[in-house]
This record gives sequence, C-alpha cells and structure tokens, in this order.
Amino acid sequence: MTGGAMALLAGLGSSRLAAFSAPAEAFPVAHTEAEWRKRLTPDQYAVLRNSATERPFSSPLLDEHRPGIFACAGCSLGVFSSETKFESGTGWPSFWAPLRDESVGTTRDISLGMVRTEVHCQGCGGHLGHIFDDGPEVTGLRYCINGVAMTFKPQAA
Repeated sequence: MTGGAMALLAGLGSSRLAAFSAPAEAFPVAHTEAEWRKRLTPDQYAVLRNSATERPFSSPLLDEHRPGIFACAGCSLGVFSSETKFESGTGWPSFWAPLRDESVGTTRDISLGMVRTEVHCQGCGGHLGHIFDDGPEVTGLRYCINGVAMTFKPQAA
C-alpha cells in the first residue's frame, strides 16, 4: 500500500472509532454486553449493539406484508407500523415514518467516510439502520432498517 492509501485507511478507521466512542446515552432498557450476547442472536448482536448491516435481501421481514407492528429485537418496543412500510427496492425493509416520533432516535453517523443519519431504538439504544431523503412523497423519508434488528407482531384478527 502507498502511504496515502494507508493514511486514508487510518483516517477512516479513526472516524469510525470516533462515531462509536461518543458518550453513551442512557436508555430505559439496559444490559451488560454479556447479557446482550445471551439475549440476542449473533446477527442481532452485530447489528443492534455494533451497528453492523445485514446483507441486502436476506431478511424475511422484507417480504412481510401483513398488518402489524415491527418491534425492536432488543427490547420489543414497537418502532414501525406495517402501514408505513413500502417497497424501496434496496433490499432492506423500508418505512416512511416511525410508529411514533418517540419510538426512534437519531444520531450523526460519520462511519465509512460519509455523513449519514443513524436510526436507533429509544427503548434500548440498539442500531436499527439509517434515514435517507429519497422516500415516498408522504414524508420524503426512507427509514432503511435492518430486518434482523426487528421482530414482527401481526395485528390481532
């Protein structure tokens, strides 16, 4: 590698570290890292606790079209309604609005050498995905959410 390439990688690494080393916000649901590892599958842990991203088109929730609530897999807080779900073609479940404004929070994400808006669960702080401004006209927003970060609760008949 050239010195410039190594410097670029070092810079990306440090910005990624900075994005994850911000002071932790207190959330109503809190567990130790060991408890989170016991409660979550390895994929859920990677996404919810370490801000990983699942492979596109890999989540069964992508094709979930029944009426109901999508809840955080970490704490079961309802975060999105099936009424706001739409087909974005991106490979991740997409929504044009959260279930309630207080269901999710946002933070500035400077990982991967770009600036994005991260979406996290307000119940446990788990990473859900990101928001983009290319959604349907209703809000113009696309909440691009990792399916592994959620569970689905069908509406009672």
